[in-house]
Amino acid sequence: MILAAQAQQGGGYSMIIMMVAIFAIMWFFMIRPQQKKQKEIRNFQNSLTEGTKVVTGGGLYGTVKKVNLESNTVDVEIARGVVVTCDKNYVFADAAGAMPTK
Repeated sequence: MILAAQAQQGGGYSMIIMMVAIFAIMWFFMIRPQQKKQKEIRNFQNSLTEGTKVVTGGGLYGTVKKVNLESNTVDVEIARGVVVTCDKNYVFADAAGAMPTK
């Protein structure tokens, strides 16, 4: 009986170790890269300057014309003479290489 009780306890420890290992693997392959990507996006949004080519969250390609830090907005020119204002948090990607050609 004592051996049976010890065998059951050993199974409990291995189950806990396996759960910790699964969580660690999930963290390294899923959570950590996502946090890294979010940090890159925040750094990009904070470093926006006039003339930067961007893609907005709505899928609009354009060039930054003005960054307003007080209201946290960006004026983006999407065509000659057409300037839209969008929230700085909705400018996600540098479109310098992704800009479609005519």
